[in-house]
Amino acid sequence: MIIITGATGQLGRGVVEHLLARVPAGRIGVSVRDLNKAQDLAHRGVRVRQGDFDDPASLAYAFEGASQVLIISGPADARPHRTAIEAATAAGAEWILYTSHMGANPASPFAPMPSHAETEQDLRASGVAFTALRNGFYATTAIQFVSQALESGTLVAPEDGPVSWTAHADLAEATAVTLTEEGRLDGITPPLTGPEALDLADVAAIASDLTGREITRVTVPDDEWVAGMVARGVPEQQARFLLGMFEASRQGEFAEAGPGLGELLGRKPIALRELLAAALTS
Repeated sequence: MIIITGATGQLGRGVVEHLLARVPAGRIGVSVRDLNKAQDLAHRGVRVRQGDFDDPASLAYAFEGASQVLIISGPADARPHRTAIEAATAAGAEWILYTSHMGANPASPFAPMPSHAETEQDLRASGVAFTALRNGFYATTAIQFVSQALESGTLVAPEDGPVSWTAHADLAEATAVTLTEEGRLDGITPPLTGPEALDLADVAAIASDLTGREITRVTVPDDEWVAGMVARGVPEQQARFLLGMFEASRQGEFAEAGPGLGELLGRKPIALRELLAAALTS
């Protein structure tokens, strides 16, 4: 049985939908915190069980009979992921997959990246065959920047660098392919990214072209940006956390746009322009 954690989130739900098109529903199980959010999957024949990374006993039940476990990464903390790896191993899973990140790096200024790197080390130490899917940076973040900029006509943020913005839908499909097709990816994958790396000036230019309205990219000093976020009610700790994303991007940590995702999909990944166009018309 293939077990998917986080199956009610955007990526996890997408993976399950693609799996349902590939294998019988009876071969799929999901581990979710809130059973009510997955009742539609139960009605379609998917095994739905409550599982929480903070409750090892619940994971033992949710992972029962697993041959493969896909761990959808959560917060910037490796400990819950380690608990899930241990539970999958104890359940007898022969293969553990984990949604890592292209920027996984113990020295990264963006907190989720050291967490991903630590979890990759835990997978190596587990003694079970594993795949760490180094996913590209979610394009939803760029879409959020544009949505906010449409109100003022300015995209205000600290200095950034190019990012290979990647669609959830592409990553979900690629994950389902990896889970079900022979010639699987073993160990740590190459970056699975969108087709091009764009900085926020590029993003603003695309949004301007699509909307016919000028959106100006405005760069502000780091501390000024943090102060502005705090003034709008964002806790300083959260603002500093977000600042790490910009610091990492200008170090080039999210800039690679490799062929790996397209090779898995058998087609070119969705470009950010297409994703923005769809978002702006929805």
